[in-house]
Amino acid sequence: MALSDEALAQARAAAQETVRQVRANKPQLDDASIDLILRDARSHYAWTDKPVSEALLKTLYDITIAGPTSMNTCPARFVFVTSQEGKQRLAKSLKAKNIDKMMDAPVTAIIAWDPEFWRELSFLFPHEDRTPLFDGKPEYCHDTAYRNSTLQGAYFMIAARAMGLDVGAMSGFSNAIVDQEFFAENGWKSNFLCNLGYADETALFQKLPRFPFEKVCSFL
Repeated sequence: MALSDEALAQARAAAQETVRQVRANKPQLDDASIDLILRDARSHYAWTDKPVSEALLKTLYDITIAGPTSMNTCPARFVFVTSQEGKQRLAKSLKAKNIDKMMDAPVTAIIAWDPEFWRELSFLFPHEDRTPLFDGKPEYCHDTAYRNSTLQGAYFMIAARAMGLDVGAMSGFSNAIVDQEFFAENGWKSNFLCNLGYADETALFQKLPRFPFEKVCSFL
């Protein structure tokens, strides 16, 4: 339900004050925090047997969805595969070299997207009707959902690292098999997989190169 003009003004003022307080409390992350989530973080492919609780996954989701998406569309859908049965089903889609990586991880998240995301815009974007932008426009729906679910997948990985978890994203699988195995009824589409847990660092190798600023950045 759309807010009244007065309620909208109050909500905006509250949101602005919240941001001011966040900035006052923590103007920026320290170097150690940046190292944890990005600079010195690594993708992991071997795991300890330390479990990841459902409560922790719910908190991870709550942090992830705070990240921005276009028109607040929030098209990403998350399936946390933790059971042996679920892992066996997921293994059907994987390239052989990725099966053990997935089976050994405490959790494998399927990051997916809902092609019908726009039908929820009356809840997610209540102050203006944006459904005509999407209704009957499958290509625009696809582009919006794929792009923004990918963004949400990145938020998910950074949030997990910030919470002390390790992650290992994977694209070496058949999206078609995952979609048939897990989403035949609801029509969701898989984007990528992400193993999640507490890593065994002994499997790490050296960090691969990154481009220098001058090679890929410019000013206009």
